Amino acid sequence: MKVSVVIPAFNEEKLLGACIDSARAAFAAQTGGQGSCSVQNGTGQYSSSSMTLSGDEYELIVCDNNSTDGTAALAAGKGIKTVFEPLNRIAGARNRGAAAASGDWLIFIDADSRLSAATLAETLRLIETGACCGGGALVAFDPPPPAWGAALTWLWNSISRVFKLAAGSYIFCRRDAFVALGGFNPWLYAAEEIELSEALKRWGAAKGLGFKIITTARHVSSARKFRMYGAGEFFLELFSFLRGPFSAIKDPARLKIFYGGKR
Repeated sequence: MKVSVVIPAFNEEKLLGACIDSARAAFAAQTGGQGSCSVQNGTGQYSSSSMTLSGDEYELIVCDNNSTDGTAALAAGKGIKTVFEPLNRIAGARNRGAAAASGDWLIFIDADSRLSAATLAETLRLIETGACCGGGALVAFDPPPPAWGAALTWLWNSISRVFKLAAGSYIFCRRDAFVALGGFNPWLYAAEEIELSEALKRWGAAKGLGFKIITTARHVSSARKFRMYGAGEFFLELFSFLRGPFSAIKDPARLKIFYGGKR
């Protein structure tokens, strides 16, 4: 079995290096079959993956999403396979990276996030069971966001846990399922991970496979947007989305926090 990690990146020269390094370290912690990477589950017990991954059984792929900084050069300098997507739309960037992947399983992480050994270990454990077609993880931010940001994070994690919806910063799935479903909806500028989560749940249910949200090890992303945009801007964009969600997710002009260009 081979695992491919796809990292879409638009002008992420500042944070991409840490993301790549974290992914490499997370996979290095799984090699050798030592079972040293454990996470606590909801019953208070510890579990770890017994799956052994050698260097040729996983790959990292960066999709440069039309960056104007040194994103592509940084990835190439670290020896990472890099592909290019000219249209600034994260769904398309993820699809382009997946098209270049050779893994049996795909893991999508954001370029401003860091993959922990614990999150990866639990992902590999779920893969190893053969009982799921994909899933995601609860999220956390570093540094911790302000109180209103923490409340939004709690709200999302509650929704993710109850409705089994993966955050875009961390979603994994079988490659054959991803191909069968046509990948992320290429017309969406946001919420493409929600649509794919629902599609994967239906695909898996027809085959007796589940869609799992990891609650024992959260995936950590940068809290920069909580610093760059105030509470008013977040809630204004949320109101704009609720006013017309189907049109909003197809219009980057209504998604300033995602496509406003601040870094």
